[in-house]
Amino acid sequence: MMNPVRRCSALLHRDLTSLCLSSLGSAPKTTETPKRVPSPSSRHCHQSSGGEVLTCQPQLKPSGASSVSVNTRIAGPMGSGSSSRLFGTLAQTLSSPSIPLELPALEAEECACEPADPDLLLRECEEALRNRPARWRRRFMRPHTQAQARLDQQPIRVMQWNILAQALGEGKDGFVRCPPAALNWAERKYLILEEILTYQPDILCLQEVDHYYDTFQPVLASLGYQGSFCPKPWSPCLDVVNNNGPDGCALFFRRDRFEMLSTSHLRLSAMMLKTNQVAVVSTLRCRETGRRFCVAVTHLKARSGWESLRSAQGRSLLQSLFNITMETDPQDAVAGGGEADRRGVGNGLAVQEEDSADEAGVPLIVCGDFNAEPWEDVYKRFATSPLGLDSAYKRLSADGRTEPPYTSWKIRRSSGESCHTLDYIWYSHRRFQVDAVLELPGEEQIGPDRLPSYHYPSDHLSLVCDFSFSKPPQTHRLL
Repeated sequence: MMNPVRRCSALLHRDLTSLCLSSLGSAPKTTETPKRVPSPSSRHCHQSSGGEVLTCQPQLKPSGASSVSVNTRIAGPMGSGSSSRLFGTLAQTLSSPSIPLELPALEAEECACEPADPDLLLRECEEALRNRPARWRRRFMRPHTQAQARLDQQPIRVMQWNILAQALGEGKDGFVRCPPAALNWAERKYLILEEILTYQPDILCLQEVDHYYDTFQPVLASLGYQGSFCPKPWSPCLDVVNNNGPDGCALFFRRDRFEMLSTSHLRLSAMMLKTNQVAVVSTLRCRETGRRFCVAVTHLKARSGWESLRSAQGRSLLQSLFNITMETDPQDAVAGGGEADRRGVGNGLAVQEEDSADEAGVPLIVCGDFNAEPWEDVYKRFATSPLGLDSAYKRLSADGRTEPPYTSWKIRRSSGESCHTLDYIWYSHRRFQVDAVLELPGEEQIGPDRLPSYHYPSDHLSLVCDFSFSKPPQTHRLL
């Protein structure tokens, strides 16, 4: 007989975008009140005397305007409370029961969160982690091929990160060299939040998110982000006892910097069949420049032996991205194999940039755990796509053409030690320039037991890049 959790996953997949189980509102009577946390600040990145290393210092910045949820309902007001109180409730999430999948779907209204001080939250994360080893210090590096950052616009900081689903880390992945206590959600969530708060991305692309509604959505909403979550239809997390629901891809952006124009949830296909892998694609408008661009986050099929499937999924995603960025009819966005759930805000008043014929369409940034080394066909598909994509992390190499030696390094019971380059940030190289790239830790920093560990919460390293538009804003016209 089918696992009852799996039996209801189809209904959950259909309604999950309208399932609001965050702690910011009233919780269902069958559960304890979930948790929430606080809003990101701006940063001052400045150049060192050496000319290449950039340091990052947090600076408090007011939260943006109230968000509009992905289904266009206006956010409702929140009750009063301090950031300390909100943060304190986060510490209790491990002891609260898992989200019951049989609960009816709730209205998907993003709550208007009380802004919180990100610096205070970062200090509280550090306090919660005081018994853990010191975390790495990673520097921002200017690409060797980039002479100077744009001074006429604020960079767009993008973070890509497979954060490791809690259910998989504790129940399936078999990290034999990682102490079980290091995976305890009561502390591991602080490590994840600390990483995000340290680099304060403007756009955050996450994979293996299985605590979206009880942790990441409420925390990041109060930190000034708007988010969208697409779960896997048959998440392996659902096979783990006491799981917190399916894992999936999540995309967050700062409301004070960007306006969401539309969001598509794609279910990738291969050989005309829908697969278990998904993507979130959002079209944003930069409030500072008025420029539009698309951001996508995905997570392709894992494990060796599935190279052909990953290639087909990549083709599916590229076709959907082509349709979306070229502004074809929303129904056509599914043609490449994506089962799209497309929603728009302000559909009656769109803004289109007058691009030249050779640079038509909306600029694109694609983040993801591709589970593929650079020699795989899916990587080559993206590198040679008509969308004009390039990989940002190649900019760390001396020649600007070589990917890092690894983005994931782990030791599993079933497969032993594996050290691979699997994660990428692709971008439209004629429309964006890479101003800075966060360096990756060396082998000595990672340590002999590899990842995850007491000092790092995931088996994948976070990638962070600063982008700016490579050309001045074009003349706009109203459609």
